[in-house]
Amino acid sequence: MKKCLLCGQVFVAKVTFVELFSWNKQEAQCICCNCQSKYMRIPDKHCPICFGKLSQDKFCSDCIKWQKIYGQKLLKNHSIYLYNRAFHDLMVNYKRYGDYALHKVLQELCLEDLAKFKADLYVPVPTSPEHLAQRQFDTVSSIYGSLVSLTPVLGKKAGLGAQGEKNRAERLRSAQSFFVKKNFTINFQKCKILLLDDIYTTGRTLYHARDALAEVFPNAKISSFTLCR
Repeated sequence: MKKCLLCGQVFVAKVTFVELFSWNKQEAQCICCNCQSKYMRIPDKHCPICFGKLSQDKFCSDCIKWQKIYGQKLLKNHSIYLYNRAFHDLMVNYKRYGDYALHKVLQELCLEDLAKFKADLYVPVPTSPEHLAQRQFDTVSSIYGSLVSLTPVLGKKAGLGAQGEKNRAERLRSAQSFFVKKNFTINFQKCKILLLDDIYTTGRTLYHARDALAEVFPNAKISSFTLCR
């Protein structure tokens, strides 16, 4: 018997196929079926580039804008869930109020999907120095750190403000905030890199992260994975 981390209800945990045969053994289920049902998966009909809502064109409105900037070099992203009220409340408690225990919920929500993606390097999008000092943990690395082997090659500049505190227009105008740390001995040049983040909103954060990596490692194949879109 387990107690749901979200509602406190006692339930019988189910062990999934992925958990049973995973190289990195995970803890048993930590959220009940009722709470899990509140997180809606992205429908099959979605933008083929970022998993956003399709517009009248073949891409979503965000990717149409990115295409004007990047041409055919769009960032291929995979997301799992729609950013609905349930996910909003979960992320507010996890990130704004620093409820570290909720990283287990987020791990459970993405475990099976992430296992389908194979990469040479899994690179987390880093938390800002200000938020790291405030929360005392990195929100993205805490989610994915026990699911895959992370390579934290990216750093984030201080003093540029959080994306979550900006409106859509401000997000899109945000300056480049990421940089590649020095003295990494791993050969990134021809490898497959999967960027990991929690939420894809406009894509500005992930494109900046991709651009920082591509500037130093132009031959790497880079895509991204997020929990929700």
